[in-house]
Parts: sequence; structure tokens; C-alpha cells
Amino acid sequence: MLVTDVHDALPGGSSLLRNEPVQARSSARLTGLLDAAAAIIDEIGYERLTTAMVAERAGASIGTVYRYFPDRIAVVDALALRCVQRLTNRVADTLDADGAADWRGAVDIVIDSKVELYRNEPGFRAIRFSDAPDAGSPQATSSLSPFAEAVLGMFEQRFGVVRDADSELAVQVVVEIGVSLLARAFLAGGDGDARFVDECRRVSKSYLEAHLTLA
Repeated sequence: MLVTDVHDALPGGSSLLRNEPVQARSSARLTGLLDAAAAIIDEIGYERLTTAMVAERAGASIGTVYRYFPDRIAVVDALALRCVQRLTNRVADTLDADGAADWRGAVDIVIDSKVELYRNEPGFRAIRFSDAPDAGSPQATSSLSPFAEAVLGMFEQRFGVVRDADSELAVQVVVEIGVSLLARAFLAGGDGDARFVDECRRVSKSYLEAHLTLA
């Protein structure tokens, strides 16, 4: 699946970009750069990614890359934000279509969605959802990572979880747990080690059960 709009490519806005695309052609060009970066990261890891590699893979000039991104870190940050948006959209769509009886069912949907993207979304395995950058206002005061913020918002709106310091910490801790256990599940590639996926479910639900504040 390819994005065709900058607000899908960079959720929450485009503050990471030097220049925001305003035409379909420019948005498609940005999408191509991020798709190229994702493919390269899958092959060699983000540590070795360079802007020159992104330009070559995308069939663009190096000037085109620098038109949007000041350096390779900004490219990786933008890709991370796109992954966060695709994950949160998938979770929301599944909840809207299938529903969940309570927050425990929502945890299953979150984990199932992450597993599916681990398997099929280029670049997804390299993203740490505990520290993906926030594309919103630099004045934002939330201590949560963007993905943890999205999960807590879902819990609050759909399942009556109270947003307080305990719930915020609990959700962020569970996001960290998920990052570690699912990364381990997919360490060898393939469809993932089901044992670690199952433990991710068990540990996440058990921790949240003990620490979430319910209305």
C-alpha cells in the first residue's frame, strides 16, 4: 500500500519536512522517497541508510531528497511517523468493523495489527514505537510517544479508561513491552515466533489489568 497524500505520509502534520508538498506530483514524490527508504532499511538496516541511497532507489536527484529532508535522520523519522499512522489507522478500522468487548479485546487488535505490519510493511521492523518522533506542535506537553498516545486515547474514548498518571505510565510501559517482545518474535524474519507474540498478549493484559484506572 502506498500513500498518496502528505498528511498520510507524515501523520499529525508535516513539521519534519523542509517543504510541504502542495500538489499530487509532489506528494507522490515524497511517498516515493519514503518507500525507497523503507526498502533500503529492510535490506541493510537504518544505521547504514544514506540520503544518496534514498535518491538512487527512488530514481530522484539528491537535491530532491534535500528539498524535503535535511538529513537521513529526518528521513527515518518521517518513515517512523508513517508507520505509526498506518498502524493506528489499521487498529481503528478493525475496531470500527469488528468491535471489541473491552480494552482487552483492543489489546489483541493492536497486537494482531502490529504482527500483520511486521510481516508485510516494508521498513516496519526497524521502527521503535516507543520513541517515534512527534510530528505535532513542539509545544506539546504529553510525555507519551505518539503510538502510546493513540492507544490511550482509544482506551479513553471507547472503553472508559481514565486518563491519569497511572494510566499514562501503564500504556507507555506496555508499548515498550510490545516493542521488545515483537522485535524478538521477528528477529529471524518470517511470520514471527508465536511464543513471543502470545507472551506479548499475556504480559500486556496482565500489566494493564493491574495499573489502568477505570471509570
